[in-house]
Amino acid sequence: MLKRIQAVNRNRHLRGLGLVVLGLLMLPPASAQQVPVREHTLANGMRVLLVAREDEPTVSGGWVAHVGSANERPGITGIAHLFEHMMFKGTPTIGTKDAQRDLEIIAEQERVRELMRQEERKMRQLWRRGEIEDLLKPEQQTARYRELEKEFQKLVEEQRQLLVKNEFDRIYRSAGASGMNAFTSQDMTGYFVTVPAHKLELLLWMESERILRPVFREFYAERDVVFEERRMRTEATPLGKFEESVNAMFWESHPYSWPIVGWPSDIPAITKAQADEFYAKYYAPQNLTLILVGRFQPDDLMAQVERYFGRIPRGPGEAPDVVTLEVKQVGEKRYYAQAEANPQVEIMWHTVAFGHRDSYPLMVLGQLLSTRTGRLYKGLVLDSKVATEAFAYQNSMKWAGYFNAGGEARDGHSPQDVEAGIYAAIEKLQREDVPPEELQKVKNNFAASEYRRLTSNMAILMNLIQNEGRGDWREINEAGAKVQAVTAADVKRVANTYFARENRAVAIYTRKPATSRLEKVE
Repeated sequence: MLKRIQAVNRNRHLRGLGLVVLGLLMLPPASAQQVPVREHTLANGMRVLLVAREDEPTVSGGWVAHVGSANERPGITGIAHLFEHMMFKGTPTIGTKDAQRDLEIIAEQERVRELMRQEERKMRQLWRRGEIEDLLKPEQQTARYRELEKEFQKLVEEQRQLLVKNEFDRIYRSAGASGMNAFTSQDMTGYFVTVPAHKLELLLWMESERILRPVFREFYAERDVVFEERRMRTEATPLGKFEESVNAMFWESHPYSWPIVGWPSDIPAITKAQADEFYAKYYAPQNLTLILVGRFQPDDLMAQVERYFGRIPRGPGEAPDVVTLEVKQVGEKRYYAQAEANPQVEIMWHTVAFGHRDSYPLMVLGQLLSTRTGRLYKGLVLDSKVATEAFAYQNSMKWAGYFNAGGEARDGHSPQDVEAGIYAAIEKLQREDVPPEELQKVKNNFAASEYRRLTSNMAILMNLIQNEGRGDWREINEAGAKVQAVTAADVKRVANTYFARENRAVAIYTRKPATSRLEKVE
């Protein structure tokens, strides 16, 4: 499934617009393009956002569940991402040849899994006593556990004979749909697809059905798929495990400290009962937002939305907020690791959450430093030549935020050389006002980026999903003016407020030494 995207993708089609775009960039903020969003709330609490675009032949539709890894707790980390997978498993009428026997097998699987969990408790006790070295190694499992696992696998095989694999996707594709996918972040889980405009009712039925009547078949098999995804994307990559450790070091108390994919000991321990409880709490309609962008008549469409999504019963209560705040960092943190990667440095400072007034000058500050025309590239890559690349950006999430900067050292230089260059660039911003022309160039780049994000149904949909998931969809129309209002004094103020030594964590990566031929023989 689609993973987190931290950098904005640069579309190339804008090149042909030439002077038209330049003219747009010179317009004052008040003239910025506004997305005409119509907002409704169903009786069950589900929010609905509609953007009619009559010239489009398609509709991009999706919904955001206001739940991400930050809403988890130790013991079930990774469960939000697991649901991203489970929501494609179908319903009583989609994904199976025999719905009744399918449910019976699921119940039998739960009976066996409970017996297996009892054995797992025994194995954890053996591990604590040092009698088992690795709980995840099959050869160290108890004889009873292996016996139960064989019984469980028989049920898995029987269920596979009933499954209609990927039927959810097949139904959409047969109707001409495209781009069906999903993603999970710290703050949200998003689902989306594009359909021909005349197939919009199919989208409404399909999406409401999987919210109203999901069947979490192949739960434990999919749990294993998620575990394998973790292995491939984190453990098998040069920096994956290290970046996970740095993140856990950076966030002391906040639930952003654990990975979205979950800790390796939690993923195989999640039970279906825990999943059912999680779904009831966070996938209730009052915690969901439906978003539709494309060719339709809003008034006519709302009757259909009410028909399909209004039938989903309201949940028993409101989803709880994340209440554990990050404690104030009191000293610099440093992390050193040898990796099979080029020497590099990454620096993180605690900053502010989505919508905070300081997030806008921090975004501008990031752009002043970053990109091929930014200060870091000019200073570290072109002038001093201590780095081959450098980056900087502000990431404002729903509950907290951070500023990230770093770079890769050029041969003959160290990550510490790059680190020193980054600090020098920030210290200059703390001392001196940004020249007006440089500040305006960054603002123009933001305006161009905002324009590109409004050129297609899917681009608008993704923008709304991200803003709604972080806290307020209205940012699609309001953020541009807030960025344009940033002054040189604002940039200097935030540079002096957040970029203190005791507020940062630094990761230094050096190349892992090659093993000598003699060491290999020995």
